[in-house]
Amino acid sequence: MTRFALTIEFDGTPFFGLQRQDNGPSVQQSLEDAAYRVTGEDVRLHSAGRTDAGVHALAMRSHMDIEKDIAPFRLMEALNSQVRPDPVAVTHCEIVPDDWHARFSCTGRSYVYRIANRRAPLTLERNRLWQVPQELDHEAMDRAAKALVGLHDFTTFRSVHCQSQSPVKTLDLLDVEREGEEVRIHSAARSFLHHQVRSMVGCLALVGMGRWGEERVAEALEAKDRQALGLNAPPHGLYFVEATYPEDA
Repeated sequence: MTRFALTIEFDGTPFFGLQRQDNGPSVQQSLEDAAYRVTGEDVRLHSAGRTDAGVHALAMRSHMDIEKDIAPFRLMEALNSQVRPDPVAVTHCEIVPDDWHARFSCTGRSYVYRIANRRAPLTLERNRLWQVPQELDHEAMDRAAKALVGLHDFTTFRSVHCQSQSPVKTLDLLDVEREGEEVRIHSAARSFLHHQVRSMVGCLALVGMGRWGEERVAEALEAKDRQALGLNAPPHGLYFVEATYPEDA
């Protein structure tokens, strides 16, 4: 049995999420079905993170165990051939030790949320950015974001369906920048709560629109109450960017 680590890119638009679902297609099912066609084996895909329906990934790290004798490059090429026409691609494949785990060995995860700050409808990037027509003050958003960095109880920014044992997390990074018409929110942490990034982005967007004062984000955090949340940003602007591991250092 060989453990293969995969780096996966996908467009989340047609999927109900990364993890296998009973009620619709998933990235996991797509790749597991492709692996079965390649190897004839029932394999299971384990990933560094879970993504909701509509969320995308630039470099999700995953692994699968395969008995068939196959080189990493050949496996990558075969999976990419068999996963078509689903918008999923394996961009890297390598053999890793048996005790390496895509989820449990991961020491850091990062996301970027993309906002199209324009009035004209999106065409080329429809379903890939959240369109906000009101002018956003990204500098105010960035200042407000700093209240969320560090060790906090993120109950306000946690989905009621979150399965994490504790709402306490350490947020290492939350930066807001603008490039032309696009506002990007970068976040990084060891792990995130369900909907945490989207909830933080939604509240920062309210600050950018002028509907919330900058201090209101800190107040929402201190409330430790989901009812204090102003807005949960839609999934299609969110991208899983990177998973990091001890060996990366």
